[in-house]
Amino acid sequence: MPEPLLFSKGSPGRMGVSLPDPDVPVKPLKEYIPPNFLRQHRPRLPELSEMQVMRHFINLSVQNHHVEKNMYPLGSCTMKYNPKVNEDVAAKPGFAHVHPMQPDDTVQGYLQLLYETSEYLCEISGFDAASLQPAAGAHGELAGLMIIRDYHESRNDQRQIILIPDSAHGTNPASVTIAGYKARAVKSNELGLIDVGDLERKLDHTVAALMLTNPNTLGLFEREITTIAERVHHHGALMYMDGANMNALLGLVKPRAMGFDVMHFNLHKTFSTPHGGGGPGSGPVGVTNACKTFLPSPYITKEGERYTRQSLSPSKLATFMGNIGVVVKAYTYIRMLGAKGLRRVAENAILNANYLKSQLSETYDLPYPGMPLHEFVLSGDRQKRQGVKTLDIAKRLLDYGVHAPTVYFPLIVSEALMIEPTETESKESLDNFIHIMKTIAKECTENPDMVKKAPTTTPVSRLDEAAAARDQDIKHDFCG
Repeated sequence: MPEPLLFSKGSPGRMGVSLPDPDVPVKPLKEYIPPNFLRQHRPRLPELSEMQVMRHFINLSVQNHHVEKNMYPLGSCTMKYNPKVNEDVAAKPGFAHVHPMQPDDTVQGYLQLLYETSEYLCEISGFDAASLQPAAGAHGELAGLMIIRDYHESRNDQRQIILIPDSAHGTNPASVTIAGYKARAVKSNELGLIDVGDLERKLDHTVAALMLTNPNTLGLFEREITTIAERVHHHGALMYMDGANMNALLGLVKPRAMGFDVMHFNLHKTFSTPHGGGGPGSGPVGVTNACKTFLPSPYITKEGERYTRQSLSPSKLATFMGNIGVVVKAYTYIRMLGAKGLRRVAENAILNANYLKSQLSETYDLPYPGMPLHEFVLSGDRQKRQGVKTLDIAKRLLDYGVHAPTVYFPLIVSEALMIEPTETESKESLDNFIHIMKTIAKECTENPDMVKKAPTTTPVSRLDEAAAARDQDIKHDFCG
């Protein structure tokens, strides 16, 4: 049953806390706050016991799907488990209670951690310098594109175009537009990789950069990446890597070695910090020496045994050093795993994805049969011919207690099901997912109406998405 609102529970006079009487004289509020700012009536808040409050939020938590509850194979988003030791470290007083305006001498430990995180990211990626300031992956994209703009302008070279693959993440063209560029799509070939011929036709002196993900959004590694980089650089443009799929490369290949000049990291996707929920996030950006002077300030440097915050450029993207509490969690993950452990992350992610693909490719269509890395894309076209859409399959998965994969993306795949198991799922978990997917495929043939009515076991069934888009007023007058 749906969990009732707190406003429908409780009774007048019921309390959840017991506070001692004050041992100092208490003055009326009007002596502290101007009367025009004081309420004329008490707020209509629910009055509840501590047990009622706890049960309410526990009941809500089990109705929501999360990675601690069951598999979350959301392709492209990398919904991996977040180790709780990361939270313990980030909550330590020396990290949680410092103030960003404290003098450098009083926060040397924190600055050391941030400096070392930048160094680790550079070692992992091959870049020469990195900024931790961007507050999310898309923010990192914007930072990288602004760095590219500064690079070209410093050379008195005015360029207007960023090339992106037709399979690109949706944030890519949005970031390109916000950065003041125009996005131009490059076609994919029959293998799901960049069409080098189409790229050649679109490369000229107006192109500032090629922005792509490798492996791409089909989970496929761009085999001709070094050739692509050579062609792009020949025209004076830069190579930008969307680091969304770095989870597949850890310890195996460095983006700089592939020819990239700028890249953003997604700490939630690659280094296990929490993902979603409105943030906070972190999207560091790494660059070559040619772009280092355009990194946002402040930038942490090490002089002897002392760490300081310095300015490389007048640009700034976020307050102070960015969401450094998130960086602490990523630092913990990197230090606990080490080089060998990070490589195993990529190896296990690739193994898990290929195991799922091998077990499901006969039940669902596989439009691009090449060997993927950490994720792969199926198509529900076969099921659609039976009257069941990919969205129906996604909703039916909820009845089995598993979150749906990403659907209808990338756009170059009809009825797309984009699946990423991540390295944190066990073989038992993968086998359960395989069984569920095959069961749903059978239902599409034998009882399609049941699938089209799904979900039936969740607190909320299908929402009227068209009505929700038209009527976005969710205000309720609870507080008076």
